[in-house]
Formats: sequence, structure tokens, C-alpha cells
Amino acid sequence: KAQAMGCCHHEDSSSLGSDSELNGVPPYRQTDRYGFIGGSILGPGLSLGWALGVSWPLRALFWVKVLCRKGIPSSLRARCWPLLCGAQAIMDRNQGKYQELEEAPGTQQWLETIEKDIHRQFPFHEMFLSPEGHGQRGLLQLLKAYTVYRPQEGYCQAQGPIAAMLLMHMPAEQAFWCLVQISERYLPGYYSPEMEAVLLDGEVFMALLRRVCHRAYKHLQKHNVGPMLFVTEWFLCLFCRTLPFPTVLRIWDAFFSEGVKVLFRVGLVLVRLALGSGEKLRDCVGVVETLEKLRNIPPEQLQEDAFMAEVHDMAVSHRDLERHCQVKLKKLRKDWPNFGQRLGQRLPNAKAIFDEQQLEEARCPGKGGQTGSPFLIPEIVVDPPPREQRRKKPDTRGKTFHMGQRPTSSLVQGHEEGEEPSHARRKSTPYLETYF
Repeated sequence: KAQAMGCCHHEDSSSLGSDSELNGVPPYRQTDRYGFIGGSILGPGLSLGWALGVSWPLRALFWVKVLCRKGIPSSLRARCWPLLCGAQAIMDRNQGKYQELEEAPGTQQWLETIEKDIHRQFPFHEMFLSPEGHGQRGLLQLLKAYTVYRPQEGYCQAQGPIAAMLLMHMPAEQAFWCLVQISERYLPGYYSPEMEAVLLDGEVFMALLRRVCHRAYKHLQKHNVGPMLFVTEWFLCLFCRTLPFPTVLRIWDAFFSEGVKVLFRVGLVLVRLALGSGEKLRDCVGVVETLEKLRNIPPEQLQEDAFMAEVHDMAVSHRDLERHCQVKLKKLRKDWPNFGQRLGQRLPNAKAIFDEQQLEEARCPGKGGQTGSPFLIPEIVVDPPPREQRRKKPDTRGKTFHMGQRPTSSLVQGHEEGEEPSHARRKSTPYLETYF
């Protein structure tokens, strides 16, 4: 079934059930293990890294991050990506929903726009070669289903390559819910008609670049190269149109685990590689030359292991993003008072998505036709510690103290309780006693 859906998880040089074989294209055309024709341009293969199971606990965030940074094995991405982004849980709660959306007629305007873009999505991948192949047909149905699911947003061209990328690794239903999670939890507002979230993140990116690589920032400011000229394509398509395919897979592994901060880190590393030194800026005399420099970084600098090591070393946290977002949002609202009214809440990582789903399931158990959550978040009751039995100190405020010499009664032989000892029987050594 995985091969029928175009998932190229094996290591030989061709894929079974591809459009090449189904439509009579000569079978001697060689593809790499990712399904691309002419795999020599893609660079070395993906590092498998540590063995990653499919039932690891999402709450162990540290180990999830470590494993995803090492690279998820190709055979496990179909299971791990939906688990990380929460698509698997939504699909389980909405069984049959995708089939309903797929069978819905959809809006003719969106269908015509999608059909014009289908052939542009990875045209050199065997899955999307033929207009009659299962790849292009499945992509058309998936994107149409999203316009039915979110009619207020409709279709954005940048969703095409993302949906195609997902279809390479998993069935259409899983790919659809992953696209929903990317659009609504990781990148809310990116694919809306106004695209306000992209404009805001472009300003945030420049603020971070000023701190990380001031030389490149000054160059972009000098030549009026705004972030929307290059950041838009990077962030909207999650770099799948920009970088070598093995590197893109590693970026997506980290993105599903750690959230949007990975996109900022990757973009900052790319700008630093392209414009981070005086020697690199020598030939950049204008906007065109600068953009060409950003689009033509030497391939040897983009190999997945070395490149991702630089990405993970980049000191950009979710807290940094939130702080800069608030600052830039205030500035943008001075020029456009209604700016950001539709910006949704962006969740920082896979753990936040997992926690949100568990809280929602705890509030509404059985929602979506299911019998309930596999576990509920327990209510924690903290009992106060037992009070230590202490002898209460006497309240001495406002009291008058007298100092006198009295013998202790315990040292007097034959003393009866309540009887004042006689002068003859007192001990010769008195002691000081305080009484009031």
C-alpha cells in the first residue's frame, strides 16, 4: 500500500507502482531512493541516525528533539510526522471526515486554480509525472478537500508543494490532516488571503538577523532588499523549493518537533552563508545580485549533516520570536490599525500540540465519535503539610518582667507541691528565675 501511494522507502534505484510504469514510460529511467529522476543532483542520501520507534512518548520532549535532529528514518516518517504534529489524533477522532470532503463538489473557482498548479509540483518526481497518474489526481483531491474544509481561506499556491511533499510519504488522508495542522497550528495566518503572518515574520526575521549577522543586515538595508523578497518563498513552502531534498527532509523532521523557530534558524544560516563576509558581499552591488547570491549558495555548504549542525547551533528560541513579534506587531499597527486581527495562536512545538489535544479531550471526552482519550489528565490535589506540634510561646507583649532569686523546688528535700520551702531548708546557692 505504501508503494501504491508513491512512498519510496526502499533503497533500490526505482519505485514500483509509479506513474512511469503505469503510463508506459520506459522502465529504464532511473530514479533515486526519493523517487526523483536523475538523483545525482540531489547530493548524498539522508543519514538514518538513531533508530526511532513509532510508539515513543511525546512527553519525553528532550529525547524526541534529539531523535528528530538526528534524522527520522525514511520508513518511519509516515508514522512520525502525523504523531508529532497531532494529525494522527485528529484523524482518529474524525474518521470518515476526509472522505466526505473528498466527495464534496468544491468551488469551481478553486478547482480551476488548483488544476493550473498541479503539474508544477515536483515535475521531476516519478509520482507527479503524468496528469492521469495517482500523484496528480491525489494532490488535486487533497487541495480541493482543504478548500471545502476551510472555505474562508481557500487555496494558496504555496500549499501545493507542501501537500505534494506529504503525499510522497503517507496516504492522502494522513497528508490532509498534516496540512491542516501545518496551516492552523504551526503557521496560522500564512495561507490566508491577507498573509499578515508572513509579513509579520519577515519583520521578525530582520530583527533577528540584525543580532545574528549585522554585516548581512546592513547590506540588505543599504540596497533596500526587504525580507518579503526572499523569506516568503522559504517560509511558505518550508524550503522544499529551495534546498536539496535530503536537507529538506531533515528540516521537516526538526520543524514538526520544534516548531516555527526551525524555519527562522534555517533562514538565518542561509543569509549568513550567502552574505556573511566582506568577500561574499564584494560582487553584490544591487538587489538583483544580492538575491542571486541568496538563491545560489554552493551545494557543498547545504549538505544535510553539516548544514543542520549550524541550524541547531543558532541561538533563536521561541521566547525570542514571541518578544520580537509583540514589538513588530505594535509598529505595524501604527500604520495599519486593523493589522493582525486574524492572527491565530502559534504553538511552539510538538509537545504544546500534544498537551493542547489532551486538555481538549479532558474537557470534552469522546468528542468526534470516539469513546474517550486513552488517558485523562489527573486533577492534582496538594494537601497542606501537618502542623508540627509545638509548645506555644507565651504572649509577652505588654507584660512586666521581674527578676528575682528563688531556689528551685526540685532541689529541696521533702518539698510538698504548693508548699513554700522554709528558710532553713533552702539551698545556699540560688539561681535566677524570671516570672511574671
